[in-house]
Amino acid sequence: MRKTAALLLLGLPLAFGRPAAAQAPVQYSVAFPNAVHHEARVTVTFTDVPAGPLQVRMARSSPGRYALHEFAKNVYDVQATDSKGKTLSVDKPDPYGWNVTGHDGTVRFTYTLFGDRTDGTYAGIDSRHAHLNMPATLAFARDLEQRPAEVKFELPQGWTVASQLRPDAVKGTYFAPHMQYLMDSPTSLGPQQVRSWQEQGKTIEMQVLHDGTAAELDAFANQTKKVVKEAAAVFGGLPDYDFGRYTFVANYLPQTSGDGMEHRNSTSLTSNRPLRGSGALDNLGTVSHEFFHSWNVERIRPKDLEPFDFERANMSSGLWFAEGFTQYYGELLLRRAGIYTDEQYCQEALSGLVGAMLLSPGAKRYSPVYMSQQAPFVDAAAAIDPNNRSNTYLSYYYIGGANALALDLELRQRYKTDLDTYMRTLWQQQGQFQSNYAPEKPYTLQDLQRVLGQVAKDTAFAGQFFRQHIYGHELPKYEELLAPAGMLVRPARAGQASLAARLQFNADSSATLGTTSVGSPLYTAGLDREDVLLKFEGQKPTNAKEMQKRLAAHKPGDVVQVEVRARDGIRTVPVTLVEDPALEVVTYEQAKKPLTKAQKKFREAWLGSKAK
Repeated sequence: MRKTAALLLLGLPLAFGRPAAAQAPVQYSVAFPNAVHHEARVTVTFTDVPAGPLQVRMARSSPGRYALHEFAKNVYDVQATDSKGKTLSVDKPDPYGWNVTGHDGTVRFTYTLFGDRTDGTYAGIDSRHAHLNMPATLAFARDLEQRPAEVKFELPQGWTVASQLRPDAVKGTYFAPHMQYLMDSPTSLGPQQVRSWQEQGKTIEMQVLHDGTAAELDAFANQTKKVVKEAAAVFGGLPDYDFGRYTFVANYLPQTSGDGMEHRNSTSLTSNRPLRGSGALDNLGTVSHEFFHSWNVERIRPKDLEPFDFERANMSSGLWFAEGFTQYYGELLLRRAGIYTDEQYCQEALSGLVGAMLLSPGAKRYSPVYMSQQAPFVDAAAAIDPNNRSNTYLSYYYIGGANALALDLELRQRYKTDLDTYMRTLWQQQGQFQSNYAPEKPYTLQDLQRVLGQVAKDTAFAGQFFRQHIYGHELPKYEELLAPAGMLVRPARAGQASLAARLQFNADSSATLGTTSVGSPLYTAGLDREDVLLKFEGQKPTNAKEMQKRLAAHKPGDVVQVEVRARDGIRTVPVTLVEDPALEVVTYEQAKKPLTKAQKKFREAWLGSKAK
């Protein structure tokens, strides 16, 4: 799918010395002799290895993730032999890999893998299934990244394989053209339930592990079909999937962690929510988001993520577009597919985007580009020291999605075009041309601005939008932008007094403060995280319900006395209450305002189905 930096620097003579098909494939065997204790035994056979040490490594990062995850920490019992079974010397030059010396051109590298987190990043193994993210599962060798790979899964009885890897029925193996594609191919092993259909001459399949009924899966697949049609309508058709097939690799067993992870010809879907009721709706949101990624980020791809480097954190300045615009469309597709009503769309999608954008201290201070560059620190990254992100950061999902919403509405109102046209034009110029399982023309931020100018037929507008909202941090005027659609932004709890704070209530009837937000009553009063609220107006805070009753006796602007235990001791401070800052987007119908014909027409053009 993509080429690594190590290949570009070191592997070009090998890669161009003979065609990839003629290179000896890297062969993997994955077995599960101790699955009940979350272990797999993996053997990698490297042949035609050049003289000198073979540098074997586990990935440190993973496609779709941008932080370091250090997958080598779950690898142990490492052994290496040559073609005759002779034990080879294995040295550990760093925490992430092993150097194997003394080989005869063949190295069989064997290790035990522990995995007990079923999501899009790690490996989850137990007696029921194995959900394998390949960077967390398979070791690779430096300088051999362009070799094809063959994977053989030693399956327990009743298990089958769900993967975008190409099956070889004769060999009983699964094929990847090179390491980039291999690492981009999540694989689920277990008793799959399959739903498959044809869409525009392509095979779309859902391979699912779940404890629900066949009828629930049928209904979920039917809703997914609607999402697929609406996504294809945005771009004017489906991508050319490399092996003619797109696979939803879905694990909805109770032991899974909620996640969705995009890949070139598949997506990894994990959730412990059932395929019924609100659980089905939540899971469909992930389906919609991840399927949109098969265009946006997988084929319309940021240049600063090409090639993906598995040995370091990968930073991009374009995640506000790659993830944020996808966040916007993931919810919009559910409305266009008829899965949301207008009112549900406002509640589930628009209120969150608009509220996050207008209320986040970080969005007032820093740009979407800056937020994108923070991904290696926030994208499931682990750290134990406190941070100030609640005052300095808004996720690129939200800041990007909120800007996508604003841009779509502005294009519709001022330029008689829309964000669909923008995405379709980007697809035509930057995405649809692929080579060696990777985009031929990954984009830069300048490309995104240039295409916006073409679509709007106004390069000055495009430049201004990027200066103000992408490189800058000017907030959109959502009240004005949403009005033509018959929607408004209003306080969710008008007139209610609030501390605008996160409180953790303790067993001794005190409450511990979370990080206080810039401008909030407690922040202004000089209180900070881990300060303990002992009394509110002379009474212990007790619990959330009692605290809300006491706040209800006040109005915004009231000054209350709060006793706290801070790092400098116990003191009483005056705190000025504010109106609850939460916002919501509602339709004019919900607000009991008249909806004009023009507003109804605008809303239908925006939210109505585009599928033929």
